[in-house]
Amino acid sequence: MAFDDISGEGGTISQINVTPLVDVMLVLLIIFMVSAPMLSQGVELDLPKETISQVNGEGEQLVVSITKGGDVYLGSNNKVALEQIGPKIKAVVDQRKDKRVFIKADRSVSYGTVMAVMGRIRRAGIYKVGLITEPSEPAAKPKV
Repeated sequence: MAFDDISGEGGTISQINVTPLVDVMLVLLIIFMVSAPMLSQGVELDLPKETISQVNGEGEQLVVSITKGGDVYLGSNNKVALEQIGPKIKAVVDQRKDKRVFIKADRSVSYGTVMAVMGRIRRAGIYKVGLITEPSEPAAKPKV
């Protein structure tokens, strides 16, 4: 190691001491590493309003419909109580190849009602659950 020879009185040291700089940078790095995961939890998102492509299934799709009044239908005309939706769907899905269930809800139905139906379906052991929407406007044709 080479040291500067400071001879004489009142000589100034012309080197920068980087030890405090490194200490401060390490402290800042630790602070950012701890605080970064907390910042990503409260991010505001603009969720999609429609599906992009049509879902193709094997055979007829199993659809659970929720009306404005909160009534739940399995298929087209089978009204089911909310408490019974899980076991009834489980019985139907066990007989099918396609194990997917789709939820179709009126726009004015509360988010809590949709989540209650989805929660009962998931508790019944069905994890492939999709939501059905309508496109908001026709897709634009590509210009050639």
